[in-house]
Amino acid sequence: MPTFVPGLELSRRFYSEAVRPLLEEAAPGIPHSAARIGSGSEVLGFDTARSADHEWGPRLQLFLRSSDRSRHADRITHLLAERLPKTFHGYPTHFTSTGEANDIRVMSPTDGPVHHRVEVTHVSSWFTATLGFDPTGPLTPADWLATPTQLLAEATAGAVFHDGLHVLTPARTALRWYPREIWLHVLACQWQRLSQEEAFVGRCGEVGDELGSAVVTARLVRDLMRLCLLMDRRYPPYGKWLGSAFARTPAGARLTPTLTAALAATDWRTREQHLATAYETVAGLHNELGLTDPVDPATRAYHSRPFRVLRAERFAEALLARISDPAIRALPRVGAVDQFVDSTEVLGRAEVARVVGQSLKDYR
Repeated sequence: MPTFVPGLELSRRFYSEAVRPLLEEAAPGIPHSAARIGSGSEVLGFDTARSADHEWGPRLQLFLRSSDRSRHADRITHLLAERLPKTFHGYPTHFTSTGEANDIRVMSPTDGPVHHRVEVTHVSSWFTATLGFDPTGPLTPADWLATPTQLLAEATAGAVFHDGLHVLTPARTALRWYPREIWLHVLACQWQRLSQEEAFVGRCGEVGDELGSAVVTARLVRDLMRLCLLMDRRYPPYGKWLGSAFARTPAGARLTPTLTAALAATDWRTREQHLATAYETVAGLHNELGLTDPVDPATRAYHSRPFRVLRAERFAEALLARISDPAIRALPRVGAVDQFVDSTEVLGRAEVARVVGQSLKDYR
């Protein structure tokens, strides 16, 4: 492979130097938009040379008006297959299947037509297939809460290279972050998650279960990382990139040593000590946001038991008290779908996540 070029930059050049000239030949004067969004480490800016081994390379989406797509998509796709260069800046433009069930594709040399990764689509169709709803229309609380944050991150990150339709950028802007009261609800539910297990680090250790204590600690660390991302108005990505995304938050540099120490500790009292430091730091960050009246950030004993906790439910209650919309106030206290589901099979498929998320609409 040639010297690594970040995937977004490669796709940008691919569009301007190779795809756009052929598009203008195939459908002259037809307005379009072009972007590299959706799945892929390069969309989130986390790709490295290792990423080139699958689902990475010169690829992008071309968006047409619905009527133009039905008339021109096949011709554009065929012309690109016949006329695109076999390689672009040293990278093959042809993709072959690995034969795996999920149809993973990899760059591969070819002497024939190029099986390219230029997706010719329509804005509403693409978002509906990706997220389960169309952001060019009104959005409901269910749209927000039934959509995994990984998918929202993929739809709003990446880059738009050209927006001749003037629809793609407004759609992405509408999805940039949760509406305020949905955000308050999601934050409150994340604090609630912390409150449910923060005492278990000590309780497991007290009965000699250091392994169980370590597992609980790891869960709490993950929840704190996700909480910091939510507080910083960033959609938490899935596990592979959670640490990388957390490191980019204002809290990342400050909290990483403490959270790492909690994970590395071999006894529950040391874990509890580091977690308490992390709790107080994140509690202080909450107060700096000014979303609620200040909440005491100090840790304390867990009722009459000798375990040091934050009582994180206090922060959840403070946030929920600031929600004025009765419909949002009445939502079950479980938050967005990836706050109560931990299955890649669900969170990686918008249509499944939507069914699971909406199944709680009548739960109280």
